[in-house]
Amino acid sequence: MGKRKDLSEFDKDQIVMARRLGQSISKTAALVGCSRSAVVRIYQKCSKEGTVVNRRQGHGRPETH
Repeated sequence: MGKRKDLSEFDKDQIVMARRLGQSISKTAALVGCSRSAVVRIYQKCSKEGTVVNRRQGHGRPETH
């Protein structure tokens, strides 16, 4: 087993966005500096939970109608 590096929220967001934009697993792993398996695991987890999208809701100035 290799050493496991904890990825920051920024790194996780980069993984999800790169994959959603069509970037390959290998290129995404190189961009963030982690293993391909970490990219797959994080993308699956975030996609299933919706954490990247849901976490950003409710921030900033409210819309005026």
